This record gives sequence, C-alpha cells and structure tokens, in this order.
Amino acid sequence: MTNEPSDISKKEGLSRRQFLKNSGLVAGGVVGGSLFGGLLTNQFQKDPVVTDNQGVTNLQEARMFFSRKEDFDILSAATERIFPKNDNGPGAIELGVPYFIDKQLAGAWGFNAKEYMKGPFILNQSVQGSQDNDRDQDSQGPNAETLSPTPTPRYQTRLKRSEIFIIGLRRLDSVAEEKFNLKFPKATGEQQDEVLQLFEDNKVKMAGVEAETFFHLLLKTTLEGAYADPVYGGNKDMMGWRMKEYPGPRMGYLGQIEEKEFILMEPESLKDYQTFG
Repeated sequence: MTNEPSDISKKEGLSRRQFLKNSGLVAGGVVGGSLFGGLLTNQFQKDPVVTDNQGVTNLQEARMFFSRKEDFDILSAATERIFPKNDNGPGAIELGVPYFIDKQLAGAWGFNAKEYMKGPFILNQSVQGSQDNDRDQDSQGPNAETLSPTPTPRYQTRLKRSEIFIIGLRRLDSVAEEKFNLKFPKATGEQQDEVLQLFEDNKVKMAGVEAETFFHLLLKTTLEGAYADPVYGGNKDMMGWRMKEYPGPRMGYLGQIEEKEFILMEPESLKDYQTFG
C-alpha cells in the first residue's frame, strides 16, 4: 500500500527540520558563536599566542645569513676583541653586534645590490682591493670631526661584501691554526689580537681581496652594530647609547633647549615611536 500524500509531506517536513537543526548547530558554532557550536569547534581551536619582549629578543638573535655556526662563532670572537667588554659597559657579543652584522650581510648591503659591480677590475694581484688610505676618507664628509677615526678604504673587487666576510672569517681561523694550532674562537685574547693585527697590517694573503679590506669592513660594521638603532639587530637594550649617554632619535628638544646643564635622558629607539602608532 502506497503512502498517503499527507504521510510523505510529514516525513519530508521532519527531515527538513532535522537538517536545519543540525546545520544550525554547526553554523551557530562557526558563525554565531553559540554554546553548542562552541562545544563542536573547541577541539579545533589553538591556544592564543602570547607575545612578549623575550620573543622579540629571540627573533633578533636568529642567524639569517650564516648557515655555518662555526663562521658565526669566528665573527663573534673577532668583534668581541675589537669591542671588548670593560668597566665602561658590555662588549660586542652582549650588544648583539654579531647578529647585526649577520642581518646586514643577509640584505641588500651584503650583496651589493645597489652598487655597480661590473668591470673593469684591477688585474694586478698586488693591489687587489685598491686601498686608498692616503686620502683620509674617514675625515671627509659632514660632522667628520665628531666621527670615530675608522679607516674606510674603497675596494675594487668582484667579491660582494657577504663573500668577503665568509672568506675573511675562514682565513682568520686558518691563520690562528697555522700560528697557534688553535681555532680562532679557542685562542686566547692576546693570540686573537695578534691575528687581527696581521690582517690590519695587510700581512695575510687572501684570494680576491686584500686582508686589510676585510679588516676595515669588520671594524666598521662592529662599531655600527654597537651604536646603531636596536631595530637593526645590534645595540641590545640601547646599552651602547647608554654608555655614551645618547638619548636616541628624538622628535625635538623644545622642553630642554633652554637648559644650561647637561640633561641625562632615558634613550628611546625607533621602535618606541611605533608602539602606539
């Protein structure tokens, strides 16, 4: 016996109501946030991510360029000898200088992306690097009288800065092994200084670039990492600025311009201007 039309309509109605009810539970959880929907979807929710300054610090202290930890350890040891910890304050490692250099080498500066890198190159191997220390380049330009006396010789080489650093750091290590039978990071401070002095005096042979070119780049970037704004990876906690009593970038000094005595101001980084912006 066939079902009566009224029975069929009754069953279809129940099916539709059941479907809408079940759909409503899911839709309520996903879209409306109902209690039943929440029960159904809680198992798929992740714990909220909590961020703090420690997380930011960990991100800053992550290698971007150096894939070999051995190279980074050589860099760390070398920068610490150039900018050592003393009674005035922290050294290069504590300031995060190695991470600053790592980030610079990983970017456009490290790959000479905005510079002309075609020939002609000097063919005479005795002058590769094209040092030009006699022009007193470190005393040129605006505010030169207040700048640190850092030698800044130009170089003429096919190598990018990132390549110069890799070759130079590994040569530091090999020279330390030749002279002291020790890896550069394992050598004493005096031994490391002796090796660095050989590079500064250009008494070490390197392929494609002069040893003093590498040393000058290392010296320059070490000082930059100690005193640059912390957003670039160095000058951790603005400790480099605190040693110099430098307040960091300021929008103005209208409130202090009439003061006759020196005002010690708490330093502020570029990040401080973006926190509530």
